[in-house]
Amino acid sequence: MKPTVPHLSTESPASNRAVLPSRRTLLQAGSLVLLLGRQQIARGASIVAVRIWPAPEYSRVTLESDGQLKARQFFVTTPPRLAVDIEGIDLSPQLRELVAKVGRDDPNIAGIRVGQNAPNVVRLVVDLKRAAKPQVFSLAPVAAYGHRLVFDLYPEVPVDPLDSLIAERLQLSPETGPAAERAATTTATATAPGSDAPAAAAPDPLGELIARAGGTRDAAAPAIPLALPAAGDPVAAAGAPALPSKRPAEAPALALGRKTDRLIIVALDPGHGGEDPGATGPAGTREKDVVLKVAHLLRERINATTVGGNPMRAYLTRDADYFVPLGVRVQKAQRVQADLFVSIHADAFTNPDARGASVFALSQSGASSSAARWLANKENQADLVGGLNVRAQDQHVRRALIDMSTTAQINDSLKLGSVLLGEIGGMAKLHKPRVEQAGFAVLKAPDIPSVLVETAFISNPEEEKRLRSSAYQEQLADALMRGITRYFAKNPPLARSRSV
Repeated sequence: MKPTVPHLSTESPASNRAVLPSRRTLLQAGSLVLLLGRQQIARGASIVAVRIWPAPEYSRVTLESDGQLKARQFFVTTPPRLAVDIEGIDLSPQLRELVAKVGRDDPNIAGIRVGQNAPNVVRLVVDLKRAAKPQVFSLAPVAAYGHRLVFDLYPEVPVDPLDSLIAERLQLSPETGPAAERAATTTATATAPGSDAPAAAAPDPLGELIARAGGTRDAAAPAIPLALPAAGDPVAAAGAPALPSKRPAEAPALALGRKTDRLIIVALDPGHGGEDPGATGPAGTREKDVVLKVAHLLRERINATTVGGNPMRAYLTRDADYFVPLGVRVQKAQRVQADLFVSIHADAFTNPDARGASVFALSQSGASSSAARWLANKENQADLVGGLNVRAQDQHVRRALIDMSTTAQINDSLKLGSVLLGEIGGMAKLHKPRVEQAGFAVLKAPDIPSVLVETAFISNPEEEKRLRSSAYQEQLADALMRGITRYFAKNPPLARSRSV
């Protein structure tokens, strides 16, 4: 019987020595990978951009990152300041930029401080100028944006849309300022054919409100008792009792030639704003900038115009570069009891050859064309890009998004759209010769004739160049003003006092 011989490796000792270093190398490499992995996890996301959007209604701070940020916040009331601890990041040059981005004219933010509060934890402190109700929330990547951590700093006492109208009247009375100079030469007073212009200026309820607040009008003017709206009701109007109207019952057809004893308010809605740039042209022109300029020009013209002897006033849903949710735009127009709502945009399409202006009204029964449906879907996504805090969205705003529009409102909107389209067609090419209809969320005020005007295709190089032109912007504003005047000439506003 042969003895059992143990199995021996056929490799030489030198071969075994060569294998051992290879194993050590692998172990070292694995340790290095694990070490780097722990550092990567600790570092977390990177800040790629920081932005601040100041506005009287609220100021927004946005931190954009390449990964989701985890944050804990707490608010101190005295002095008012918001502190936010952001985990998994280190202090970076991008975060330091926030300190210098705060403007002196920011109505809400006094300053921002940033520092490394602990390893992998950055503390950001926002010092506020007044008591506030801050909202901190995250937004998932959308469009050109990555992850966003957003701080919305709302004043504790919300800004009333009527305040802007009052402030404008205090700064620029009908007798002074650029609007008055323009009125001397270009004011269009809408009167019905064959009717006599009123001899005296109509009472201005909003002006009386200013008088009660600041005593700026003639002391002899009769005071109008005012009540505050119900708390939380954006549409509630309290208001001024109706002033007597001298209107013969036997001739209602000439209503526009008589005083309606009310302020005529046109809500202008420059599309997009803030985080939402809207469409961008080949040369980099941003829709939000162009439409805001056109709205400012149109406001000057409206404020220098009278209807049946009664003053007109324009109200802008945004008068600077900041984001306003679609539902809030509707809510604002209802709060000031606007007679008309005109949303101003600049169209865009994948084909740069598309050109021409368009006017849209709401539809309750589907879009009038596939293009109208496509555009409505695109515009209705503005809240996603602009950054809507859905969890904190006010219940009144949600109701404003519900389609409660009446047939009468849509019919009036179509009338308004037709005259605007006719005036725009006199100075620019039209994309479609008729008013289109689709389910635009911003046109869903049930009691206000509302249209959306696409001034041109900003994606078309030639039309983008025109939109950038001051002369073309002036022509657009003139055309829109003529259309509004023509609408009121055929559809006089109701003879009721403006409730403020």
